[in-house]
Formats: sequence, structure tokens, C-alpha cells
Amino acid sequence: MRIVHLYRSDMYMELVSGGPTKPEIAALALFKLNISHGDVFADIGSGTAYISIMAARIVKCVYAVDSRYKAISAAQKNIRNANINNIKLIRGEAPAILDELPLLDCAFIGGTRNIESVLQALVNKVNGRIVVNVVRIQTASTVINIMQDLGIFVDAVLVQVSNSYELAGEIAFKPINPVYIITGDTKGDK
Repeated sequence: MRIVHLYRSDMYMELVSGGPTKPEIAALALFKLNISHGDVFADIGSGTAYISIMAARIVKCVYAVDSRYKAISAAQKNIRNANINNIKLIRGEAPAILDELPLLDCAFIGGTRNIESVLQALVNKVNGRIVVNVVRIQTASTVINIMQDLGIFVDAVLVQVSNSYELAGEIAFKPINPVYIITGDTKGDK
């Protein structure tokens, strides 16, 4: 099993709406991706680039794609602050922008806009795992159905994480919104 080196998501992070992915969720998503040294990885809907930065510590090359100017700007600062040099930031809308990417070993989808066409494009672009994180049950159902139709569905897990905090001199737990982590594999590996 590989160990993913995490850093605190609030440390040196320029923020944008929707992110960053919480460290515990990011670690599970990267575990599901089964990333390894030498992989070419894409982070679609990369936002703050938190997933990209974590993956870049392991893989050969990361393509971080987002359509939002604010996200690209925040990601540039976060990548620079993390002292990472193997991430290529690309501003563009998926799936159209995916044509510009080389063949990939794995891909993470953090934004679900155009999810059906993005997954259809990635089936021909990725030789390995595709992981999608979603928070809405209807979107989870949609992604699972699309992956089943494409013949790539592996599994889906619902993750609920709670973080400790002090309350009246004792320890209590504050829940983070649950996240569905949905995994597909274009090689048929289950």
C-alpha cells in the first residue's frame, strides 16, 4: 500500500468556491485511484489544485484542468507555495479540453459539470482508474449509471468524516458533509 503524504488543506491555500477537498477525503480518493510513480494523471475540475498537489508528490505528471479564472489563479499560487513543478495547469472546459491531453493512467473528477460527456471522453483517454467525488445523491446515482453503461463501474463508497474540537472542556466531533467516492476502471480491474 502506498502512503500519500498529506499537508493541511488550510496551510498556504488560496481558496475558491467548492474547495479544497478535505484531506481525509482526498487521501481516500487517491487511494481509490491507485496512483503510482510514473503515472500521468489528470485532475478535472481541479479548483484549488489540492488533489493535484497531493498526486504530484507521487506521479510523473499532473494535468490540472479547470474552467474558472479564479480557480486557475488560486491553483497557481497553491502550486508555487507547495514547491511543486510537475503540474501543468490548463484553463478550459471539459470534455473539449481533454483532446489536448496525452493518454492518461488515471483521472480524478472533482466537478460534475458535463459529467456524462466527460466520462465518455475519459474512457478513451484513460488506461486505468477514474474516480469521481460528488456530494449530491442524485449526482452519485447519475455517475454510477453512466459508469455502468460504459462498463467501467467498480464501486461507490459514502464517506462521513468528523473532526474533533473542544466543547466545554471536552472533545466533541463536528461532521463534514458526506462525500460519495465513485470508482471506475477502463482496464476492467475490480
